Amino acid sequence: MFHKIKNYAGEDNMKVRLRHIKIVRNKYAMALPVTFLILLVSTLSIVSFTYYFSVEKVNSQGQTLKVSTAKENLISLNNEIISTLGQPGSSTTFDLVDSGGLLKIQPTDNVLTLSINDISDIQDIILNTSIGKIVYQLPHSSTSQTGLYLEGDSRTITNQSGASTSQLWIANGVEYQEIQLQYRPIVSYVATGTQDGKTINWVRIYIVNLNSSVEISFRGELPLQISCKDTQIEFENYDMSNPVENFALTSVLNGVQSSVSVPISSTPQGAIIHLETVISNVSIQRGIR
Repeated sequence: MFHKIKNYAGEDNMKVRLRHIKIVRNKYAMALPVTFLILLVSTLSIVSFTYYFSVEKVNSQGQTLKVSTAKENLISLNNEIISTLGQPGSSTTFDLVDSGGLLKIQPTDNVLTLSINDISDIQDIILNTSIGKIVYQLPHSSTSQTGLYLEGDSRTITNQSGASTSQLWIANGVEYQEIQLQYRPIVSYVATGTQDGKTINWVRIYIVNLNSSVEISFRGELPLQISCKDTQIEFENYDMSNPVENFALTSVLNGVQSSVSVPISSTPQGAIIHLETVISNVSIQRGIR
């Protein structure tokens, strides 16, 4: 009897051990697929992140290249325009490269108001007209270069020797950044002899006027025909009965104001000022290749 009871107890222990082994095996069997699933999801996440990061980097580099190309484009366009100044009848064709942006020629925009003040109570408006400008709307870029001048500076008039008439800079546009090109007045002056006991002063103001251009709004490659239509010269004379040291020329261009002080040579009897305004009328329109 005791032997049978012992056998029954041994059989029960064996069954328990077998059941425990099955449970452990089942746990391992379930753990392996879960481990592989976790590894697969982790690997896919890493691959997806790496792919996304790589695509973003490539896109960013592509946009940077387009912005760089656009800047070189506008610098070259400005050089072509400058090459025609003071040569009525001269023309050149410039091939605008597609930089992923929008070119806008705006001949009726950009009002220039030029005036004289601080000269023995003389307040005179020399010019008040639109002189046009060129805008290139850049493609979207994550890098901001707003305020960067590619040519010239922020002053809307200058009398510095060797200063550029061009103002080429990057500005904030309605949607994206823009490269804007406009032309500011340049002033030169010289004193030459006397007349009626008064020193003669010649002051010359150079202006580039784009308002004879054709309005253009275009994406892609485009040939542009640039020509100097003519050069206008307008004269104003001022006979001063008292000694004068200088006078101010004020320019308001596209709402931005700057002034320069022009030195004047005079005698006790006064000074004579001959003021010349030289306007180069430049036309930009679609070209043909």
